Amino acid sequence: MTLEKSREMFEKAKTLLPGGVSSPVRAIKPYPFYTASADGSKIRDLDGNEYIDYCLAYGPEILGHNHPVIKEAIRAQLDKGWLYGTPSELEVTLAEKIAGYYPSIDMLRFVSTGTEATMSAIRLARGFTGRKKFVKIEGGFHGAHDAVLVKAGSGASTHGEPDSLGIPADFTKYTLQAQFNDLEGMTELVEKNKDDLAAVILEPVQGNVGPILPKPGYLKEVRKLTEENDVLLIFDEVITGFRLAMGGAQEYYGVVPDMTTLGKIVGGGLPVGVFGGRKEIMEKVSPSGPVYQAGTFSGSPCSMAAGIAVLDYFKRENLHAKLNAKGDTFRTALSEIVADEGLDYSVCGIASMFKIFFGAEPSNYQDVLKCDKEGYFAFFHRMLSDGIFLPPSQFETNFLSEAHADEDIEKTLEAYKNNL
Repeated sequence: MTLEKSREMFEKAKTLLPGGVSSPVRAIKPYPFYTASADGSKIRDLDGNEYIDYCLAYGPEILGHNHPVIKEAIRAQLDKGWLYGTPSELEVTLAEKIAGYYPSIDMLRFVSTGTEATMSAIRLARGFTGRKKFVKIEGGFHGAHDAVLVKAGSGASTHGEPDSLGIPADFTKYTLQAQFNDLEGMTELVEKNKDDLAAVILEPVQGNVGPILPKPGYLKEVRKLTEENDVLLIFDEVITGFRLAMGGAQEYYGVVPDMTTLGKIVGGGLPVGVFGGRKEIMEKVSPSGPVYQAGTFSGSPCSMAAGIAVLDYFKRENLHAKLNAKGDTFRTALSEIVADEGLDYSVCGIASMFKIFFGAEPSNYQDVLKCDKEGYFAFFHRMLSDGIFLPPSQFETNFLSEAHADEDIEKTLEAYKNNL
């Protein structure tokens, strides 16, 4: 496999883009491949190499690349214009569909990214409650805004410390952290700070260091804890929303938060973000209330059209039942390979999310840190050479799509056998 054209492009990119990329996760050492096109389960680079893609743009492409239903919806909208700067019927239609699937959402606001969604949800929680502090889960990723870029500790912490230069300590001093699946630590943190605690925000399934699954009963107990202490619960379902089920992880696990953030899949692969919640909370958002939020590209017509098309397709095709069954079968096969090879690795996942951890199955971020990160990265390169594109880090989730055919799965399992 040659990557000469990608190597040359990367050298040029480094003179124009910081680190040669537009997002850090794409900076694969020694240099990334540059995509020229993608279709179905495959992605192709400048040098003509083809890969079976399990990264899927880090989650949004649940139907695979270049899906005709989404493409036709976008094409039809382009004939009508792609940016208005005014309200459109499309955003009302998509909002109604989303609210119909998520009991936690009476009203919602469209934004352009998951980062905007979580940033706005936290601002709204503070505005609604009049309190300053919030709790996030260690290792949980809620975008790249100042309040959530907090260093990992070794358990429940009393205050946040910035995890990036350029963020004043004052911006994170109200950010508290708890370990995922540690109900005792979460309880102590919430009860100690409840008088100035606006919200707890968590990924119901940790995606950006995982997938790490919640222990049985954990989410329900966190819901009970927040209700008892008059603290808002925010589910960040930017990854799990419309991935686990039509109603996301909250439908899958039967837990209804006060607020929800969505992104990725809900835009059919186009830029989108959503934050929503109970009516009394959402009515605090400008212009109906005093919590300001705005965006030129919010409710972008093409993103709305793609979102409507993809949600209608899910329902029509009963997608999640089929795709989740595919995920169960795939993870079982991976577990058999790991066992046959006598490796002390763990196969983790849920629905159409999967990962092999080079270590014991983690229940929190500290557990993930114990896995063999270097060994995984060497494995990533071996798989890439065999035409399988996985996320390049031990700290990312792999995804299945509707487009992954039996022959893709067979080739992938053979590559796992040869490269683990």
